[in-house]
Amino acid sequence: MARQNVAEQFVDILVRAGVRRLYGVVGDSLNPVVDAVRRNPAIDWIHVRHEESAAFAAGAEAQITGRLAACAGSCGPGNLHLINGLYDAHRSMAPVLALASHIPSSEIGLGYFQETHPDRLFQECSHYSELISSPKQMPRLLQTAIQHAVGQSGVSVVSLPGDIAAEPAPEKAAQSALVTSRPTVRPGDEEIDRLVRMIDAADRVTLFCGAGTAGAHAEVMEFAGRIKSPVGHALRGKEWIQYDNPYDVGMSGLLGYGAAYEATNECDLLILLGTDFPYNAFLPDDVRIAQVDVRPEVLGRRSRLDLAVWGDVRETLRCLIPRVKEKTDRRFLDRMLKKHADALEGVVKAYTRKVEKHVPIHPEYVAAVLDEVADDDAVFTVDTGMCNVWAARYVSPNGRRRIIGSFSHGSMANALPMAIGAQFTDRRRQVVSMSGDGGFSMLMGEFLTLVQHDLPVKVVLFNNSSLGMVELEMLVAGLPSHGTANANPDFAAVARACGAYGVRVEKPKQLAGALRDAFRHKGPALVDIVTDPNALSIPPKISREMVTGFALSASKIVLDGGVGRMLQMARSNLRNVPRP
Repeated sequence: MARQNVAEQFVDILVRAGVRRLYGVVGDSLNPVVDAVRRNPAIDWIHVRHEESAAFAAGAEAQITGRLAACAGSCGPGNLHLINGLYDAHRSMAPVLALASHIPSSEIGLGYFQETHPDRLFQECSHYSELISSPKQMPRLLQTAIQHAVGQSGVSVVSLPGDIAAEPAPEKAAQSALVTSRPTVRPGDEEIDRLVRMIDAADRVTLFCGAGTAGAHAEVMEFAGRIKSPVGHALRGKEWIQYDNPYDVGMSGLLGYGAAYEATNECDLLILLGTDFPYNAFLPDDVRIAQVDVRPEVLGRRSRLDLAVWGDVRETLRCLIPRVKEKTDRRFLDRMLKKHADALEGVVKAYTRKVEKHVPIHPEYVAAVLDEVADDDAVFTVDTGMCNVWAARYVSPNGRRRIIGSFSHGSMANALPMAIGAQFTDRRRQVVSMSGDGGFSMLMGEFLTLVQHDLPVKVVLFNNSSLGMVELEMLVAGLPSHGTANANPDFAAVARACGAYGVRVEKPKQLAGALRDAFRHKGPALVDIVTDPNALSIPPKISREMVTGFALSASKIVLDGGVGRMLQMARSNLRNVPRP
């Protein structure tokens, strides 16, 4: 049996760590690794059209599966293209291993063709970034990188010169056990005791939940019921906490709706659960705050804390529930539920009035119809910008659906490549890319990736021929919109020219049928929907600073978003409010 080379050993270790796909674009320095993948039946090389997409796809796969995913780029410009997608994966806490292949080891530091220093370049968007400089070093260094990515939930980068990848691997290299999952973290007794005392002493408690509540829905509901607390959420907490939630008061932040802002600012104890919510302007500065998070480095970095609790949300709540005193006064909770329902009633009217006749089509209407038509276990990948708004307000979570976007990094063009990674995890599951025309056209080459791999991703394109969120930002800053218009083709015709299903929708009455036809199609499909460029989003709480140069009267003619089926849930929750 022929002796393994370093590339083959590298790929074997990835397989042992649970990696099933390596997303990337081939190149000379990567050739030994790509060839090793070709000869290993346990892993596939996934050819994409841009390395940025490879990193986005790997990040999405990791978020869907909870397991390590991997991507690769060739030396210099090739691996440099990975950086944006890796930033997103890292900030989303997605465990991703990136292979940055490198120039010949003898030429490093001598200004060689395509020379960069990837071990330095990726330090800011990774927990670990190191250069392999000898075959003997590779197994231990790769193991260390994998355990950083898995153990700290983020990115690790391994730089590997192509010549070293082709060298013989060391004989009898030790096969160390690999860490492939994370443990739960329980807070200390002292922190639990202090938090119990704070909760028992408070009359009005609000829970504000983020992505760290994943897997803790039952515990959050039981805890909220025990202490009679409204439950608000950040965007990344929506899919985990909003469904089957009789205490729901909506979402806070720039894309928010409902009474979440009031609930977080009118309580006397705010408990932040698994959220690193970035917009501290929406958080109170005059109430007591406790924060629970498994990442100690985020505790207190957004707001002043009265108590920092280092621990997993589910384990922390399991400790708290039997120990806190059950509260009997529902007045604060019921008042917030009423405010929430009233707020939703007002905004729903904005998009229901003669919407079936409005041309160009209201994007809110598109999102509402999409929510009704899509599968109950669909994965939605969401472009940054106005698509974030429509997904936040219209896509209804149910515990089975997933909603993935560049919610922490805020990159354009993320939805389509993320859909690639999501679809590869399960070809039978419906994956919907909610793309804006700006984001879609930026990485439009990845539609060819869908066709090449026959991935049945459905692209729902919100085509308003503009960068809508940027236009809103300009208006809020008192600036006329400039440089935001897109001269677009017929994207449906482009899809058909690529060999996929494509349909263009210009009238509301065509929408539901077009979506159903596209979803029934067995392969990739694109629905190009011409939407109203004047439909913009207004935050639920507007400060003087936010509206500088932007007439308040504009809010009367600008749709500030509806909320689809969330109104039904709010009305249902109100039935539980005792009547005087």
